[in-house]
Amino acid sequence: MKVKSLKLNNYRNYSGVQVDFSDGLNIIKGSNAQGKTNLIEAIYMCSIGKSLRASKERQTIKWNEERAKIELEVEKKFGKSTIEIILSKSEKKTVRINKIPIKKIGELMGELNAVFFSPDELKLIKESPEDRRRFMDISISQMSKAYFYLLSKYEKILANRNKLLKQGLEREKLIDTLSIWNEQLARAGSKIILSRIHFLEKLAPYAELSHKYLTSDAETLALEYTGLKGETEEEIKQKFLQALDKSLEKDLKLCFTSVGPHRDDIKVSVNGIDVRAFGSQGQQRTCALSLKLAELEIIEQHTGEKPILLLDDVLSELDSSRKKRLLNFCKKTQTFLTCTEFEGSADRVFLIKNATIEKA
Repeated sequence: MKVKSLKLNNYRNYSGVQVDFSDGLNIIKGSNAQGKTNLIEAIYMCSIGKSLRASKERQTIKWNEERAKIELEVEKKFGKSTIEIILSKSEKKTVRINKIPIKKIGELMGELNAVFFSPDELKLIKESPEDRRRFMDISISQMSKAYFYLLSKYEKILANRNKLLKQGLEREKLIDTLSIWNEQLARAGSKIILSRIHFLEKLAPYAELSHKYLTSDAETLALEYTGLKGETEEEIKQKFLQALDKSLEKDLKLCFTSVGPHRDDIKVSVNGIDVRAFGSQGQQRTCALSLKLAELEIIEQHTGEKPILLLDDVLSELDSSRKKRLLNFCKKTQTFLTCTEFEGSADRVFLIKNATIEKA
C-alpha cells in the first residue's frame, strides 16, 4: 500500500497544493508552524475519516473559507483508488471513494491503512485507559469494518442503558427494562472484548521484538488486557451479565454503566514493572513507539498489505541510537516523517515553508 499523491484545497493553512510522494522514506522538513503536521494529518484523515487533532472538523478549514478538500491517490496490490474528503462549515462532511460518495464512514475503513505516531502519542502509555482503548479500536477497525460497526452499535446500546439509569424509575420496572439492555450490551460487548484480546495476543510478540530492537535488547516489553476476559464470547457474555448485576447499586448511584469494554485497559510492563506508573518518560515514549511499530506488522499480517507509517516530529525525542534504529525500521514500508532538521539518506525530501512545498 502506497500513497502516490495528495491534493489539498483550503485545508488548514494550505490554499492549494499538490504533491507526489516516493514509495520509500519521505522527509517533510521545515521550521515550526509551516504546515508539516497538517500534511500528514490530512493523509491520516483519509485512513480513519476524522482528524485526531480537531474536536470540530470545521476547524480544519482554512480561515475565512467555506469549504476544504483533501484528495489522495493510494496504490494497492490490485490497483489504485482515490479518496476524497470534502469539509464544509454549513454542510455535513462528504467522503468519496473513486468519485462515489459513501453512506457510512465505516466504508472507508481499510481503503488506506496507516499508523500515526507523534510525541502526543505518549498519552497512549501515561494517560487514561481511554487512549489505550482508542488505540485498539482504531487498529482493529482498519482490519475489520464489522468491528467498526460493532463499536457503534455498542455505544448506542450503552447510551440507552445510561439514559435509563438516570430516569429514576420504580425499582421493579427499572430492573425489568435493564435486563433487556443488559442482554444486548453483553452480547455486543463480549464480541468487542474477544476481538481486543485476540488483537493483543497477536500484537504482544511484535511489540516485544520492536522494543528489544529499539532498546538494543536492554528491556522486555509485555502487554496484558485488563477487565472482563474469557476464552469464548459466551463465557465473556456471562461474566459481563454477572458484573452488570453486581454493579447495579453503583450504577444507579453514578447514573452510568461502570463495567464493560468501555472501561477496560491495557497494562504495559517493562522488565516486569508497570511503565505507566513507574517508567521514565523515555521508557514510556519507547513503549508507545514499539506498540505503533508492532501495529504495522499486525495490519500487514491480517490484510496482506503494508500500512503506511506517519511519524510526526519523533526524531527530536529520541537518542542517536534509537533514532538510527527507527530510520532503519522505516525502510520496511512507505514512511512520512516530519522534522525541523534531517541528516541521513531519504528517498525524497520536501521543504515546507508557509504552506508551500518544494523538493529539497
